[in-house]
Amino acid sequence: MAKERIDYTEHYSLVADAMTSRGLLLGSYDAQGKPNIMTIGWGALGSIWGIPAWIVLVRPSRYTFRCIEHTGCFSVNVPTESLARACASAGSTSGADVDKFTELGLTAEKAASVLAPVVAECPVHYECRVVHSNDVLPEKLTDEIRSGAYQDGDFHRVYWGRILGSYAVSGAADLLSGR
Repeated sequence: MAKERIDYTEHYSLVADAMTSRGLLLGSYDAQGKPNIMTIGWGALGSIWGIPAWIVLVRPSRYTFRCIEHTGCFSVNVPTESLARACASAGSTSGADVDKFTELGLTAEKAASVLAPVVAECPVHYECRVVHSNDVLPEKLTDEIRSGAYQDGDFHRVYWGRILGSYAVSGAADLLSGR
């Protein structure tokens, strides 16, 4: 699918719907250049410090954490409903153990502006360079969030990624909404 550059806000509501319903695919490369994806259901797309940004959370126990720490880059890929099963699988296996792109029949393509793979089958993707990161501070969380999201004590690192490029195929809105 040939993608063209778009404004990062163009499909905002459809991206938010996909994130909360089936998840998005976070792309990164490991130190050997192997592409990796991980499903995310939490994140924020918007503007901070006057720049377009994705804010994503990755636990230090995840393989993706090492990948982002190595490259300082990531991609956020927005799948269609037909890729929901791939999202579920990508979120339940580790890229340290398997090549998720091969296992899921997906195609890794080089991003245009960052050192991260993009998922060719996703009609929308964002290319991000980390401009800041920090660890979630357990003592600053409410009891509700700590007991719900962090029962095992595996707290996230938060990455602020400057969006250097946003891309979509023609008809992305129809593809994402299932029309």
